[in-house]
Amino acid sequence: MLKNLANEQSLNGAVSLRKHLKAAALNNIMGSIFGKRYDPTEDAEEFRVLKAIVKEGFELLGAFNWSDYLPWLSYFYDPSRIVARCEALVPRVRKLVKAIIEQHQLRTSMRILFLIMPISSMSCFLWMVMRSSMNDMIAVLWEMIFRGTDTVALLTEWVMAELVLHPEVQAKLRQELKAVVEDRGVVDADMPRLSYLQAVVKEVLRLHPPGPLLSWARLSTEDVCLSNGMVIPANTTAMVNMWAITHDGVVWDDPHKFMPERFVAEMGGVDVDIRGRDLRLAPFGAGRRVCPGKNLGLATVALWVAKLVDHFDWAEDKAKPVDFSEVLKLSCEMKHPLSAVAIVKKDVMI
Repeated sequence: MLKNLANEQSLNGAVSLRKHLKAAALNNIMGSIFGKRYDPTEDAEEFRVLKAIVKEGFELLGAFNWSDYLPWLSYFYDPSRIVARCEALVPRVRKLVKAIIEQHQLRTSMRILFLIMPISSMSCFLWMVMRSSMNDMIAVLWEMIFRGTDTVALLTEWVMAELVLHPEVQAKLRQELKAVVEDRGVVDADMPRLSYLQAVVKEVLRLHPPGPLLSWARLSTEDVCLSNGMVIPANTTAMVNMWAITHDGVVWDDPHKFMPERFVAEMGGVDVDIRGRDLRLAPFGAGRRVCPGKNLGLATVALWVAKLVDHFDWAEDKAKPVDFSEVLKLSCEMKHPLSAVAIVKKDVMI
């Protein structure tokens, strides 16, 4: 990803970040789930097909469907062609995932057979669901691909957009990286020591939660009386509006201001736990149905932001200024993808 960014900057004088982040996130989640990463020079066609299928899935999941609001329409025709496109996509998904599973099974069986790899080393997620039916495997694995790709990429894009518009925050972050990492490359083990970096990610999650309506819809099974006296009747569809909570002036000082220091104790802030224990900021939900990928997502975004800031100095692209307009699809994303100037500060060819 870093090399691709440097190449695009050299050619165009600016970079469109989202496409690089989505490709990297997809490759990363494929490695975690299937134990397979793609080399664009060797696996270009298969990776292109995978990206096209994922893109189509994103568009379908985030598309407006008239039948959701006028259910009777579905009995006559498919006004948005959602059903038709889904029916065309499902066989493509099954074919691709089934082929990857079979390749993985064959490759691993051969390694075990020739004593190249012991059974105990089968550590990718795929082997954990092998006992399920093929339909269940495809459903679980594809859900992980969707949710593990767009949220990581879009959250990273929001972070970089805020850093582009706040060079003073970018400078503080680079100063922390220099103190902790010095001249070597950033690694996963550095993340717990980068408190300001963690605060930057938290502040972006507060301002731009990827899932502003937590867990989407839930149906109450009985009357529920809230602490403020409001009653939610049985059989009511309800959603938690995390966006409203994180922008509430009663809960947060200057709620619309980007201020990572609010989460750094040494700077007069409070270190808020964002993994579901503090409902003032619970972008991943809470309780039994909290997002299972929260730790992986947070670790990935923090590492990528650290590497992007460590290797480049980011500035606004004057031809395409940063626009914080939002659009809610599968996740809440920037309506206009971020374009920025990335000045290379450290060698990215390694």
